[in-house]
Amino acid sequence: QVQLVESGGGLVQAGVSLRLSCAASGRTFSNYAMGWFRQAPGKEREFVAGISSSGGNTYYVHSVKGRFTISRDDAKNTVYLQMDTLKPEDTAVYYCAAAIYFSLYIPSTEAQYAYWGQGTQVTVSS
Repeated sequence: QVQLVESGGGLVQAGVSLRLSCAASGRTFSNYAMGWFRQAPGKEREFVAGISSSGGNTYYVHSVKGRFTISRDDAKNTVYLQMDTLKPEDTAVYYCAAAIYFSLYIPSTEAQYAYWGQGTQVTVSS
């Protein structure tokens, strides 16, 4: 079992930055690829960004590429999502998730992730 707890969400104005954190406990964190997903009101949950278990590979959905950065600190069992130049369309509940994939592979579908956090709300006003 892996327990995930997100933090760092909030209400911000467009153009500013936020950093989300996801603290993991349980199994060996470095064995897991980590992902961030989001779900906007009335929409399905979508993949946002992922990082491989090795930390050597990252992947972003097109809409956030160049604005969001995913990183991990295995010493702290934490994955981060730095979100810059936020837009109103980034408003959503953000979830982190863990998938046991090794090396450079980054899963990008919900079904590939076994463990999920409870989510943190990000609201961007115009």
